[in-house]
Amino acid sequence: METNTVFIIQLSKSTLASFARILLIVFAAESIFLLPFVIARIFRPTFLDVFQLNNFELGTLYSTYGVVALLSYVYGGTLADRCPPGKLMATALIMTAAGGMYLAQFPSYQGLQWLYGYWGFSTIFFFWSAMIKATRNWGGGKQQGRAFGYLEAGRGLIAASIGVVGVLVFSFLLPDDLKAASFEERKAAFRYVILFAVALSSLVGLFVFFFLKEQETQEEISIPKTKNSLNTIIQVAKIPSVGLLIIIVLCAYCGYKVTDILSLYAAEVMLFDEVDAAKVGSYQMYLRPLVCVLVGVFADKSSSALWLIRGFIVLLIGSLLFASGWVNAPLCGLFIFAVVITGIGTYALRTLYYAAVKEGRIPYAVTGTAVGIISVVGYTPDIFMGPVMGILLDSSPGITGHQNVFALLAAFSLIGALASYRFKKMTQSDLIAK
Repeated sequence: METNTVFIIQLSKSTLASFARILLIVFAAESIFLLPFVIARIFRPTFLDVFQLNNFELGTLYSTYGVVALLSYVYGGTLADRCPPGKLMATALIMTAAGGMYLAQFPSYQGLQWLYGYWGFSTIFFFWSAMIKATRNWGGGKQQGRAFGYLEAGRGLIAASIGVVGVLVFSFLLPDDLKAASFEERKAAFRYVILFAVALSSLVGLFVFFFLKEQETQEEISIPKTKNSLNTIIQVAKIPSVGLLIIIVLCAYCGYKVTDILSLYAAEVMLFDEVDAAKVGSYQMYLRPLVCVLVGVFADKSSSALWLIRGFIVLLIGSLLFASGWVNAPLCGLFIFAVVITGIGTYALRTLYYAAVKEGRIPYAVTGTAVGIISVVGYTPDIFMGPVMGILLDSSPGITGHQNVFALLAAFSLIGALASYRFKKMTQSDLIAK
């Protein structure tokens, strides 16, 4: 009896420690992007107003971020294979929060360009590959779908909750008659939203630094270790699955970038006020926890490749709904349905494209390097999607511009589905060969 009691206590401690690790990873993974992306996504009309930007200018900020990130992915990946993930992630969080203090001063457009370039370095070089490797480490040999499902689900829940808190703070500090609020009142209210994100990012960074530890893994190393980062990069780039994952990530990430304009669609096409438009950007994130957990579990029972195909098909349906022009005021029910469909496809894909890394037979020891290589092309939508969406929206005001954006997304969805099908065939061939 005493032996059983000791075993149960040890099991409970192990389970609690495991839960704490994934919780820290999740909080870090979402907090790091609050300032560069989440705030602008949820409060896009307000963000454009208080910083005196148009859609194209905001898109160029994302491009600046993306260019710096592009230069940070690969060698940030090799750094993640050499240093403890927790220390790298904590450094990134504190650096990003420091940039938020500058954002709260409402810098000029030129100042924002420098800030987004700085964030491109802080959130990617120190953070991105380290976070993916920490998640893969948590998932072990048989729960990669669950690991990345929990990561994306938790990120969605946290982002939505933070978004709701941010909307409440913003609306509380504005007069009851929103249309009567002056520019300075809106600016002052928005500053508190920014400072809330700064405080949260800093706090999470401290917890990650002191408490996130990496567990030992028993996975075999099939690529020789080398101190030469360039040689490692070349060897990893030759793995066949890496090229297909690049295409898959690129197409899926285009879908995620398009969710940036859902609150703008609500304001410009569905004629919602600023607070209700922000709620659309926030509430649709609540889809993320449910979709990501379910898809992660299903992927572990079958294959990530199969569910990648299904995710792209769902995203294609959602984008075609918006591109058709049917989703217009006052059809709120159809709008919500289209948002849900698009959200399901987007979040399913975000769950799966790194869960598929192990399925693509990429060794754990070079996970950081592989993620860096995949990301350097896969996340180029950070460079081109913002300006492209800005041009499409500004050149064709109203619903037409939004239709053009979603037609572009439909094309990427189709390409992603075809790449996923090829990835599935390739991984099946590898299993048969073994």
